[in-house]
Amino acid sequence: AFIMEPKKSVGEFLKEKGASVSNFIRLEVGEGIEKKEEDFAAEVAAQIAAAKGE
Repeated sequence: AFIMEPKKSVGEFLKEKGASVSNFIRLEVGEGIEKKEEDFAAEVAAQIAAAKGE
């Protein structure tokens, strides 16, 4: 379903606008949001070192 008009399909919307899809990517929820893993002690030590440097 097209988000702006749930009763209309994406295909119908594209046809109506005279557009076409040349490429698409399917993403899972949360995919692409990789968080850098860092242990808590190292993070605290880095913050203390940064505070001493200021």
